[in-house]
Amino acid sequence: MNKDRTLEAILWSIALPGFGQILNKQIIKGILFITLEFLVNVFSNFNTAIMLSFLGDFEGAANAIDYQWLMFYPCLYFFAMWDAHRGATQNRSKYIYLPYVFSAYFVTVGLMLSPKLTILGVNIGPVFMPMLFVIPGLLIGFLIKAILSVFSGKNTR
Repeated sequence: MNKDRTLEAILWSIALPGFGQILNKQIIKGILFITLEFLVNVFSNFNTAIMLSFLGDFEGAANAIDYQWLMFYPCLYFFAMWDAHRGATQNRSKYIYLPYVFSAYFVTVGLMLSPKLTILGVNIGPVFMPMLFVIPGLLIGFLIKAILSVFSGKNTR
């Protein structure tokens, strides 16, 4: 498949885990991801926290969240994106999973630290703080991917 198809699958997976798999004609896997996303979302009260965060009620968002359930979300989310990417491309480049894996790790850490971390004295809560942790996760994932590619001597685009 072409790069547009890969991007389309990743973007649909960002919209809702499982949509990328359905686009890739992996219907059962897509339904499984959607079901898991629904369960984690409902039991963690994530939609309520998202709504409160966008309304600026970061304390209300933090109080609404069930952290034990929400900590499953980053790994589910980034695994679904990686799987949609992998399923949409013929180019199975080595180490492409690393940016997804490190993003999942960092977002999970960001979620755990969100009750205590502040930016300019403001706690931005359990929705926006973990989102900021995607940036170092991607950077470190791509850096390690590049380093491993040099040492393996193979094309890892």
